[in-house]
Amino acid sequence: MSSPNHPTELLTSPPSPGRRELLRQGAALTTASVAATALRPTAARAQEPVAAAMRTPQGAHDLSAATAPAPPTPEIIALNRMAFGPRPGDLEALMALGGTSAERLQAYVDQQLNPETIDDSACDALINAQGFATLGKSRQQLWLDHVVKQNVTWDERMQPARETLHATFLRAVYSKRQLVEVLADFWHNHFNVYGWDSWSAGTWVYYDRDVLRGNLFGNFRQMLGAVAKSAAMLYYLDNVSNTSAGPNENYARELFELHGLGAENYFGVASIVGPDGKYLHPAPKDANGNPLLYVDEDIYAATQCFTGWRIDQATGDFRFEDAVHAKYSKIVLAQATPSGAGVQDGEFVLDLIANHVGTARYISRKLCRRLISDDPPESVVQAAADVFYSQRAAPDQLKQVVRTILLSPEFSTTWGQKIKRPFEYVVSLLRASNANFAWGDSFRYRYEAMGQALFNWRPPDGYPDRKENWSSTMPMLQRWRMCNWLMDGWKIGGDGPDKDKLRIDCRSQMPAEITTPIAIVDYWAQRILGRVLPDDERQPIIDFMAAGRNPENSLPADQINDRLRFLVGLIFMAPSFQWR
Repeated sequence: MSSPNHPTELLTSPPSPGRRELLRQGAALTTASVAATALRPTAARAQEPVAAAMRTPQGAHDLSAATAPAPPTPEIIALNRMAFGPRPGDLEALMALGGTSAERLQAYVDQQLNPETIDDSACDALINAQGFATLGKSRQQLWLDHVVKQNVTWDERMQPARETLHATFLRAVYSKRQLVEVLADFWHNHFNVYGWDSWSAGTWVYYDRDVLRGNLFGNFRQMLGAVAKSAAMLYYLDNVSNTSAGPNENYARELFELHGLGAENYFGVASIVGPDGKYLHPAPKDANGNPLLYVDEDIYAATQCFTGWRIDQATGDFRFEDAVHAKYSKIVLAQATPSGAGVQDGEFVLDLIANHVGTARYISRKLCRRLISDDPPESVVQAAADVFYSQRAAPDQLKQVVRTILLSPEFSTTWGQKIKRPFEYVVSLLRASNANFAWGDSFRYRYEAMGQALFNWRPPDGYPDRKENWSSTMPMLQRWRMCNWLMDGWKIGGDGPDKDKLRIDCRSQMPAEITTPIAIVDYWAQRILGRVLPDDERQPIIDFMAAGRNPENSLPADQINDRLRFLVGLIFMAPSFQWR
């Protein structure tokens, strides 16, 4: 048995699938229903002309059958994993950071891990120009204005969540602090809360700004505590109704299963009673006698530890209600709670979780899955877990863990084992096309049909993060529909409220001397992907642009103007743009 100084993965019994699978299936049905509704013909849609130019090349986009693509350069990998893809000029700026790929990656990682050193004033000015009224409010002011104010309207209650949603898209598209945006998306999924109910929406600015973004380069225990005491989580997982007389285990269970040790460290429902009648923890132990896995008895005891954790209805502050707290001694992970039962019982459980070797490995694995591949190599998971555990008291613990992952050999050599989720896909398209983007109702309608509406996942496990969840027919069809709408410029304007909010002008971004189909395709592939398309993707797009002409000869200006935006759309639909 290994010592706790070296996190170790053990073979564990699979967790009971009942509740979790029901939640997942329900979410899947909801997503499918939304997508089916979006595809259902309506009178309005039936009148929209179909752009034949946007037909997808047959057989070009079956990602499930695609062989692993050759990896691009480390610089391109970094811009697609530490950022939501490059904007024009990003690759050139990265290439100027050093003389070798290793030097450039080191410099880019150092830059992104210290966002306060990055001038993001242009993005800040853009967000300030939107007239958002809630993004600067304190937690207490959000509570007073948007939760408990007399006669508060539903629109006012939802305003903080709505403005956070708009700002999240704007930052993802325009911010130079891209790693912050990538990790904010990660932690929103890890500590998932459904953001659109009456309790969470009113304080959503605080949950996003202070609880998650405020801790993503800090200490995991500090973040865990901020999440546990937030109104969003206390209401979402029902701990506000957890009492000694009527225990509610929702939060305690997700703390173990999702937020901390993870289901991979679940030992089952087994329990052992010793000869003296006392409970003995049945899981394997480390050299110091500490359980390496958790059982249901740990969750039941932790539930009692969190009894009485509440939100003050007048101020929105965390408070502890001693009258409903279970005051007897509890045993969690073979450790007895300290004497003098009270709010410290819950803090004690959070300490156990944050300092457990299983948590180090589980969180590191999830970060590696987000930043490298669906099934990250054990070597990088172990390296990250070792840093997580050894630096568990450091104020910049999470920054050190992320640095370990980003500078690992596995990060810069692994490719084609993840695809972009809808949020990444749309944002990377807007960034690569240098779109003039602002939020609008038409955009939201089409984006949410893709199945990843932000802050909208109802089960506590967050949006799935594996290729198979996003590469089936419906998700791919919806991203093609979104791409078609974005590139087909006449649909974006008009006389409605979204007029002039979103523009992708491809012609003005291409040098006038580039006029042959081959040159045009290669220019845009290099511009969007930072590399030439593979032949099986490149040739059909060249043929589309040539439209029967010799692809080595210059095209008439009207043909370039008519087909260019659709050519760019085909690159956005191609497998090479889906990988990350």
